[in-house]
Amino acid sequence: MKALTWHGKGDIRCESVPDPAIEDEGDAIIKVTACAICGSDLHIYNGLIPAMEHGDVVGHETMGEVVALGKAASKLKVGDRVVVPFTIACGECFFCQRGFHSACERTNPDREKAVKMWGNSPAGLFGYSHLLGGYSGGQAEYLRVPHADVGPIKVPEELTDEQVLFLSDIFPTGYMAAEFCDIESGDTIAVWGCGPVGQMAIRSAFLLGAERVIAVDTVPERLRLAETAGAATLDYMKEDIYDRIMEMTHGRGADACIDAVGTEADSRASLDSLVDRVKVAAYLGTDRPHVLRQAIHCCRNFGTVSIVGVYGGYLDKIPFGSAINRGLTFRMAQTPVQRYLPVLLDRIRIGEIDPSFVITHRGSLEEGPDLYQAFNKRADGCVKVVMKP
Repeated sequence: MKALTWHGKGDIRCESVPDPAIEDEGDAIIKVTACAICGSDLHIYNGLIPAMEHGDVVGHETMGEVVALGKAASKLKVGDRVVVPFTIACGECFFCQRGFHSACERTNPDREKAVKMWGNSPAGLFGYSHLLGGYSGGQAEYLRVPHADVGPIKVPEELTDEQVLFLSDIFPTGYMAAEFCDIESGDTIAVWGCGPVGQMAIRSAFLLGAERVIAVDTVPERLRLAETAGAATLDYMKEDIYDRIMEMTHGRGADACIDAVGTEADSRASLDSLVDRVKVAAYLGTDRPHVLRQAIHCCRNFGTVSIVGVYGGYLDKIPFGSAINRGLTFRMAQTPVQRYLPVLLDRIRIGEIDPSFVITHRGSLEEGPDLYQAFNKRADGCVKVVMKP
């Protein structure tokens, strides 16, 4: 089959790789009908995710048609149309039973590597390094799905692939980011990053009752898209974000701040973001957490900082004194997608939201390497890429 494979920093290729096969009785094989490039895939593309190996198949936003099932897979049938969560979960362990599927104790065969880096291991993820299981990803013609009775959700025929594809990751992630904020009537929520997850967080914040959302970015197309949702927008290249948020909130700060950027904050944003980039380039640091620093300072006393942007290692110069002295709450996670699927599918079905609004570019797997480059450079108004194998 054809698939997108990783061969080093900035080197994604469309190649022929072996077709997946049933390896466990709980597996399913799906024929991929739509897949997407996620913002966190760009961390792989830019060489920031460790334990990648040449030829790894990438991608974790995937849906398609079931074409084969293991003997123990009982909840699906061949021909079903499904969305596949990026988190791989057994459904039976301590964490899965509590709805924390992204912390599954059984699905990361590379658990010991993760323990050495992070102190404990999260769940296995599709297409996201040999720290997280080394599973083949879904930017391919076919995908093996372990624990098929736990992960994939069957979707109604009346909904298009593009309406439901983002249930695999960015819609649940953005919704979780807003849910973490414990939004009350009248709240102001600030969102850093108007990429795909940020766009979902903006709309989710309004769905959950926010009175005002302030969206921070510099890419014109992304800011315009945020404005169509009703957000007030700030361009960090044109104005001081802290000063403006304080002005807009009468000196109090936002009730909650969402970091939807993570480890690749724009090095042009400030002096500290430039220093972060130099440290990473010189192997003196692992991440560029400018946005997190700013979100902490812009959050009101006893507010919440919600973190869904991906970080990988150790963060420098985090103003923790500000956080503790002002009573901030931090909430963060890799999204336990399975927890959110039923309610978010219902929101799409009844027309509260159509996540396909975020798509700007479409193409084939063969066009995948060029689409990665365009997405990484934010070229040609690129906000979200969908490929149809």
